[in-house]
Amino acid sequence: MGRKHHRKPGSSGEERGPGGVGARRVEDYDGEDWVVQSITGSSSTKAYRCPGCDQEIRPATPHVVAYPADGLGGVESRRHWHTGCWSSRQHRGPRTMRSSGGPRY
Repeated sequence: MGRKHHRKPGSSGEERGPGGVGARRVEDYDGEDWVVQSITGSSSTKAYRCPGCDQEIRPATPHVVAYPADGLGGVESRRHWHTGCWSSRQHRGPRTMRSSGGPRY
């Protein structure tokens, strides 16, 4: 009888850090390099506002954290994005917020 081969924990394509935090990678956005890190639902404990859709990212929701690679700005420059919003950020314009009685053009 043959032996079954089992993958070792953490042997998937993407490395995982402690606490369900994904490996950091650098991506281009608006001509700047951004450090991007995937966050699992289990490590997400606060609500954030996604700059891509201006909707709330609820606690325990997997999402992406992005910040400028130059390191300037510190914690204040970190932005929490829905994974889908970050993936489609190049294809959408800024979301216009209208009042409920405002004109729709």
